[in-house]
Amino acid sequence: MKKIEIFGTGCPNCEKTEDNIKKVVEEMDLDAEIVKVEDMNEITERGVMLTPAVAVDGDMKITGKVPAEEDIKGWFE
Repeated sequence: MKKIEIFGTGCPNCEKTEDNIKKVVEEMDLDAEIVKVEDMNEITERGVMLTPAVAVDGDMKITGKVPAEEDIKGWFE
């Protein structure tokens, strides 16, 4: 099972990131746990300076922008 962490405080870009990830997970029928990290202390402790940010199994994939669905698919192919 993949662990996908979305870092952000709930801004519109963070919500769009979550929507895009959920769509790709469903389309690709991935076995994944999606976790939202909204606590600013935890976000900064993990080294995230810009949100939204996404990590897959602890590996930071993107920071500071909404990932396109094609980018997200590339993380799992």
